[in-house]
Amino acid sequence: MEELHALLTQCLNDRLKSLILSSPRDEVFLKARLRPLLKRDSLCFQAEEFRGKQVFHKNLSQDEACAYIEQCLTVHFRQAQIQAADMQASVLVSKKGKITVKSRKINTASLSPSPLSHNRVRNYLLPEGTPVDFLVELGVMTPEGNVVHARYDKFRQINRFLEFIRDVLPELPENRELTIIDFGCGKSYLTFAAYYYLSRLKGLPVRIIGLDLKEDVIRRCNELALRCGYDGLTFICGDIASYTGISQVDLVMTLHACDTATDYALAKAVSWGARVILSVPCCQHELNSQISCGLLEPLLGYGLIRERSAALFTDAIRARLLERAGYRAQILEFIDMEHTPKNILIRAVYTGRKSAPEEDGLDAVLNFLHAKPMLKILLDKASVKKETGK
Repeated sequence: MEELHALLTQCLNDRLKSLILSSPRDEVFLKARLRPLLKRDSLCFQAEEFRGKQVFHKNLSQDEACAYIEQCLTVHFRQAQIQAADMQASVLVSKKGKITVKSRKINTASLSPSPLSHNRVRNYLLPEGTPVDFLVELGVMTPEGNVVHARYDKFRQINRFLEFIRDVLPELPENRELTIIDFGCGKSYLTFAAYYYLSRLKGLPVRIIGLDLKEDVIRRCNELALRCGYDGLTFICGDIASYTGISQVDLVMTLHACDTATDYALAKAVSWGARVILSVPCCQHELNSQISCGLLEPLLGYGLIRERSAALFTDAIRARLLERAGYRAQILEFIDMEHTPKNILIRAVYTGRKSAPEEDGLDAVLNFLHAKPMLKILLDKASVKKETGK
């Protein structure tokens, strides 16, 4: 077993091409196969298990892959064939359990690049290797600029959000200070990132306000902004629904504002005539409790299906309502689904062209579902108030 473990430690890397387990000793597997895979820029190994007429997949770390193969050769298989870029090997297991390992090196002088070499390090807007003060303070980077391995998902999320901001820059006013508000900012990774990107990297005059209900979080964020010298970044303790501290906003951000808090943020953005809205909703419970539709009950009777359908319906309805308010709305994937299931981003850019309620068919859908979404209530109330002056 030691010889097998040493072999696996040597070959389980990005030079591995394939590892096939065969000669089954029971009826659990017909065969199994492993291959290297890059997931979110980290190397892992995908196990493909052939069981009867079905195929199952799972991703394993290097240590997990090593233990998996050793377990398979102890219990399920008698043979393994390993093909790597620089070696070939075979493992045979006798009926008495004796393991024989044979391997040979391959001349690497004329080898083609690793099959994973096309997955080059991505060019992030905040690049790896360059220390960023707020990322160091928040524990995402080391003082040398290396990304902390356990915070890589957060690092990718930050850069992905900055890409959305970069894409909407042409829609924002020029030659004056930009005003941005982040509703439900929490620990404010994205708030700090937006300020750093716009102010420090792009050299734009910008004022950003982060709003959250947690006093301790707001205090820490203000302290960090002060330490970093971010003069145009402030944090305020307050509620989305009742916030009135500003009259004009260019960009409204909301990340994972829970349930109808997203609706209040979107309604505020519309009332300000915000040029751009970037919203990642979360916990869309409202529609789940409202939907009452006999025709769909055979499908929505399954709790998980009802929950996910209601969440998707909610965000699609929000996008349509924003189009009624004069925005061009898109629903986009924010980050990899493996990082979080809450990966939908609503991007809305103000055009002034309002879709007509009698033409978009949304009211008929809401009647069909017996749904009264909060955003529609808020926008309708604001419209009546504007028309009557009350």
